[in-house]
Amino acid sequence: MASARASGILLHPTSLPGRFGIGDLGREAFRWVDFLAAAGQKLWQVLPLGPTGYGDSPYQSFSSFAGNFYLVSPELLLEDGLLEPADLGSAPAFPVDRVDFGAVIEWKLALLARSHARFEAGAAPALREDYEAFRSAQAGWLEDFALFKALKEAHGGATWTAWEPALVSREPAALAEARERLARAVDSQRFRQFLFFRQWEALRAHAREAGVRIIGDIPIFVAHDSADVWADPGLFHLDARGQPTVVAGVPPDYFSRTGQLWGNPLYRWEAHRASGFAWWIRRVRATLKMVDVVRLDHFRGFEGYWEVPAGAPTAEKGRWVKGPGAALFAALLGDIGGLPIIAEDLGFVTPEVLALRDDFELPGMRILQFAFEKDAKHPFLPHNFPRACVVYTGTHDNDTARGWYQHATEGERHRARRYLGSDGRAFAWDLIRTGCASVADTFIAPLQDVLDLGSEARMNHPGQANGNWGWRLRSAQLTDEVAANLRELVETYGR
Repeated sequence: MASARASGILLHPTSLPGRFGIGDLGREAFRWVDFLAAAGQKLWQVLPLGPTGYGDSPYQSFSSFAGNFYLVSPELLLEDGLLEPADLGSAPAFPVDRVDFGAVIEWKLALLARSHARFEAGAAPALREDYEAFRSAQAGWLEDFALFKALKEAHGGATWTAWEPALVSREPAALAEARERLARAVDSQRFRQFLFFRQWEALRAHAREAGVRIIGDIPIFVAHDSADVWADPGLFHLDARGQPTVVAGVPPDYFSRTGQLWGNPLYRWEAHRASGFAWWIRRVRATLKMVDVVRLDHFRGFEGYWEVPAGAPTAEKGRWVKGPGAALFAALLGDIGGLPIIAEDLGFVTPEVLALRDDFELPGMRILQFAFEKDAKHPFLPHNFPRACVVYTGTHDNDTARGWYQHATEGERHRARRYLGSDGRAFAWDLIRTGCASVADTFIAPLQDVLDLGSEARMNHPGQANGNWGWRLRSAQLTDEVAANLRELVETYGR
């Protein structure tokens, strides 16, 4: 992260407004970037941008390299000549305040299939050369991902460990037969990725022109049912059938009394180390081609992580295991030449975790909602901040600021009011002003807090499998008044 003072807003593209059931990379996304610029915001933080599976979580993706094709804009496909007006006119009456993922996925997949069929039939000939160039440049991950998704669809969505043994073990003859048999489905998957990356690059170029940098997100772990694990099983702790032997989680904490059982397969770090961390280098480089800065999720897991036996009902019983530590970050630094990384250093953080963060000069995170638990020594209170940190009112895992205040203990509310000089009536903006005024180089607020929304607008409940990630913005909520209020804070506090 650059050391210049800056502020920004956290908003995942799925939350953008629009009439097609889910935020996308079309005109509303461009309007959003223009709003950020008008509001004096230099940063837009998103969640992971990969294709989502069961539970619709961006932290459980089918690939660490692919893009979420549900974000592809139908309007831009129409402009490209890949759709016709009637295709957009057939859109269902989707809810405007939340994403109905089931309905969106069904409609969007049909739309993408029509786009591919028209492209095969000769529509949008100007895109042919760009498509072939994309295929060639991204083949290192694209071919495995496209085949993985085509096979998954051919098996009715079943996880890859339920496929034929020859496909599970990736026998070359079986893979070659599947590529030939599913050639059209594989190409459809490639084409979806081309559309996503083409639209994302156009949006990112617009952000650069507007002076807005994008903060992306790399989850530390990957989903078991992913092209990552299927294509490189030797990098993970799996048994002979491809099933995880140990899985990821965190012990009991602020969010859950039984811990959080994430269930992701754990890395065989010795295999990564033997390759010079080649897979991780590819992963970080690919993400930094999409965004300007990366928030590295669950940073403490790189120093030591919570290992839970596969099949355990909760994350309560596990053990701490040493991670790759400095060796990984030295490899990344040597290859990339700089580490534009924010360390998500929350949870059970030890001196060793802090040393790893500081040795590589990575800014950590401070969450204002957590600051009022005890006394004036709390590290998340602004008078205890270092400059090299990123302060948030809350993250995607927190309640909104308004919701937090309504549900906090009276002691927490009292300490918050006293510290902020607040009467509680405009608590979210009092918290925003305090974060923006702090010495921290970077300040980020979720848009829900900027709009002073309650718990109904919360993005995620950690440990809750369903009902997350669905909140959406209404276009009319991005008013000139909101932009002016944000710009006033930027000007007042030198961001």
